[in-house]
Order: sequence, then structure tokens, then C-alpha cells
Amino acid sequence: MAAEVSATVPDWSRERPRKFWDPSRKLLRAIRGYQSARNPLSRRLWRWRHGFWQVITQAEIAPETVIGGGLLLPHPNGIVIHPDTVIGPNCLIFQQVTLGLSGPEGAPRIGGHVDIGAGARILGPVQIGDHALIGANAVVTCDVPAGHVARGIPARVYPRATSA
Repeated sequence: MAAEVSATVPDWSRERPRKFWDPSRKLLRAIRGYQSARNPLSRRLWRWRHGFWQVITQAEIAPETVIGGGLLLPHPNGIVIHPDTVIGPNCLIFQQVTLGLSGPEGAPRIGGHVDIGAGARILGPVQIGDHALIGANAVVTCDVPAGHVARGIPARVYPRATSA
């Protein structure tokens, strides 16, 4: 049985580039570098790197976005994340996902170890609990409790099936 991925302790090895050409992990490295840079010159360098990898990956993720460690973006093409969104540790986000606003209320808050399927939209000030699953192409505009599955348009929330 595989070990459960933590929803609280980030696994930083998931973000480490595996080879020279690893655009999604290089984008995350640029975001982390920008966030940790203390002087204006290094921030400018990291901002430039971020811009380069953002063009390569076609993902819109502001370098100021609060992202827990261990984020995986297997296919980052078309990912759009609003800068006010908060993402917990060890999440998995597939291509064409949008995490954004549905009005002036606020941005989504994603818990730890949340898997978000391709094409999903999470809109507005919703809370997604730890270990939740968001189905491909789901449009989520309501809270998803921890350990639940959201799927469909509009998304409906179901308890996660347990394996024996």
C-alpha cells in the first residue's frame, strides 16, 4: 500500500527539476526564487525568469501567489491562478485549470493534497478541504469538504469512495 501524501507537510522534492528541460518545475523555481529574493536586483532577475517560463508553459501564475510546497503541474498549459488564491501543500493541478474570482467576493482557498482535474474551474471564495478531488471539467462554486469529490457542471459534492 502506498503511503498517503501529507496535506500539511510539503514534499519539496516534488518541485525539484528532474532534467534540464522541465518547464513546470522551472516555473515553480522562479516563483519560489522571486518570493525569497530580498534585494531589488535579484527580484528583477527572478521576475524575468518567471516571465520566460510563464511564456514557455502558457500558465498564468503570479509570482506573489501563496503556494504551499510540493505543487505538481504535470501539464501546465493554460493554467490560470488568481494572485489572491491560496494553495496548500502537495497539490496536483492539471492543464487548463482556472482558480479565480466569480465576482468581488474573493478567491479560492485550496487545502493540502488536493487533486484538480484537467479543465476544472474553481470560482469565487470557496474552500476546498484537504485530500479532496476535483473532477475534470468540473465547475466548482461551492465549498468541498475534506476527503470529498466534486464533479460535474455545476459541481456536485460526493463522499470519496474508500477502498477495502
